[in-house]
Amino acid sequence: MAIQRMDNVLIVVEDLDAVIAFFVELGMELEGKGPLEWRGAERVIGLEDVEQDVAMLRIPDGHGRVELAKFHRPGAITAEPKNPPANTLGIRRIMFAVDDIEDVVARLCAHGAELVGELVRFEDIYRLCYVRGPENIVVGLAEQLG
Repeated sequence: MAIQRMDNVLIVVEDLDAVIAFFVELGMELEGKGPLEWRGAERVIGLEDVEQDVAMLRIPDGHGRVELAKFHRPGAITAEPKNPPANTLGIRRIMFAVDDIEDVVARLCAHGAELVGELVRFEDIYRLCYVRGPENIVVGLAEQLG
């Protein structure tokens, strides 16, 4: 087998604290936050003279992570429209399974997030929705029924 696991997803952000707060409200746990001081990272990502802060958030079961990066140098580049629709090329969302979708949506919306479309039922299997948070980060939420 070539793949052992999916380790994490990286999201480049401007407001690191706001995005951390969004994912913590979703239920993730902050593992750590601070400057990335390893010069080898520049060789990995193909950029020179990099200065960045990173944060790693963990799903409570420990099996998935979201890494956030705030680039101070070189500055981040905006690559798409402000609120890209679901059919825009590239990664559009990260999906999370949740226990109580209405509670999660209410908590996230209280912190400025908004539903992208509607909360819908897929047969008798799931209730699903997309929520847009800070930095236009879209997360999918799925509550298993039954």
